[in-house]
Amino acid sequence: MDTTELSEVRGTPLFASLVRRRRRFVVGLTAATLIPYYAFILVAAFAPDLLAGRFPGCEVVSLGWPVGVALIIGTWLLTGLYVHRANGEFDTLTSKILAGEKQ
Repeated sequence: MDTTELSEVRGTPLFASLVRRRRRFVVGLTAATLIPYYAFILVAAFAPDLLAGRFPGCEVVSLGWPVGVALIIGTWLLTGLYVHRANGEFDTLTSKILAGEKQ
């Protein structure tokens, strides 16, 4: 693409909408991933007794194990959510932009 074509694409309302929507979504997903992860690490570092407690009904498993597994599964689910939305809404907007639609 020529630089003038890139400038024209960047100036369209659809491109601005795509960038705004994607940025808002990615920031939300990043926060939803990092905040629980760092909270888990901080609890493990500064209040390990909270995670060392036994899981109800099980003498072998501490609370830290299911919480850690939930964090990993949650990250997979958030990744799947991003892929689903990227392949749907974001790709549709990108196709419209590439096709030359203005709105």
